[in-house]
Amino acid sequence: MRNSRRGAVDPFIVMDVMEAARLAEAGGRSIVHMELGQPGTPAPAAARAALTRDMENEPLGYTVALGLPELRARIAKLYDEWYGIDLDPGRVVVTPGSSGGFILAFTALFDAGDRMALGAPGYPSYRQILKALDVTPVEVQCSAENRYQPTPMDLAGIEYEGLLVASPANPSGTMLEKPELAALIADAQARGAAFLSDEIYHGIEYEKDAVSALEISDDVVVINSFSKYFSMTGWRIGWLVVPEDMVRQFERLAQNLFICPTHAAQVAALAALDAQDELEENLAVYARNRQLMLDGLPRIGFDRIAPPDGAFYVYADVSHLTNDSRAFAREILDQAGVAVTPGLDFDPVRGGGTLRFAYAQSTEEIKEGLARLGAFMAARGQGAA
Repeated sequence: MRNSRRGAVDPFIVMDVMEAARLAEAGGRSIVHMELGQPGTPAPAAARAALTRDMENEPLGYTVALGLPELRARIAKLYDEWYGIDLDPGRVVVTPGSSGGFILAFTALFDAGDRMALGAPGYPSYRQILKALDVTPVEVQCSAENRYQPTPMDLAGIEYEGLLVASPANPSGTMLEKPELAALIADAQARGAAFLSDEIYHGIEYEKDAVSALEISDDVVVINSFSKYFSMTGWRIGWLVVPEDMVRQFERLAQNLFICPTHAAQVAALAALDAQDELEENLAVYARNRQLMLDGLPRIGFDRIAPPDGAFYVYADVSHLTNDSRAFAREILDQAGVAVTPGLDFDPVRGGGTLRFAYAQSTEEIKEGLARLGAFMAARGQGAA
């Protein structure tokens, strides 16, 4: 059977690392997981309890394509709580995870052959979804001096019909200040281009609050998810906020692409929005882990990092240690029993010299991972155990 050209996308390398780690564990090895961009905690207790109740009493069939009205209303309320924004619930589109949100947004906004500007390093599935839709990803190399975030100067001379930014970003965890974000929105709008803001790590911030693009303009598309702050990765539930005049466009596509988001996940998500105490306890763990990483990684030889403002990642320049991050990550897995993600996932140009370390697991696991990495680097003569 013939294959489509659109289907010839690159693998998501972190998933390959995850599988290699699983095979090692199946063989009896102990592996510390620093590759996974997911919380080590389950969905909030209230979310699980709400679903249990509804499973006993409700059929959990199709919902309307845009999502349960009560969930859309509660998400809109979140924007008042977090940013002081009075958001019309009618602009909220519930999606099958942020991945479903990207597919929906890219399909609604772009035609085949359009160009989407993206900062590199960046989340790899952006470019792969775009390729599968025959939209051209145009990756802009962001500098360490700008904390791996794009600037209007980086975009000078680049033609694009869409601009996507993430703050906090994956893999760096760095954030854009309001003036910086506003300048990027202005650059896109001056060209008549769409602006998309990936805000799935909002809520996971440490020393300052993240800024939503909706604080600056209504003429943007915001992507968010219950996966990270709300600790619901496997539930596959997210949302978009879209301009009012585009809601019907998104709705028609959602009806046909997905029918609706998973009803069970929507029930759990609605309850998760009120699980503030438990979620803040999770955030306190990330904060402790972040400090352990910022203190520990430089001591053992990983000292070229952009300190993360949010999310739960540290992105390290290891070009002085290797030019093949994939092989280096495999060496760390095999010799140290620690799974980390090669930077090639996030930056095909420079990623051979970078690694991403995730710190969303328990504090004890992070301590153990750092101890193993320290021993590994000491054995190579490149750090202190």
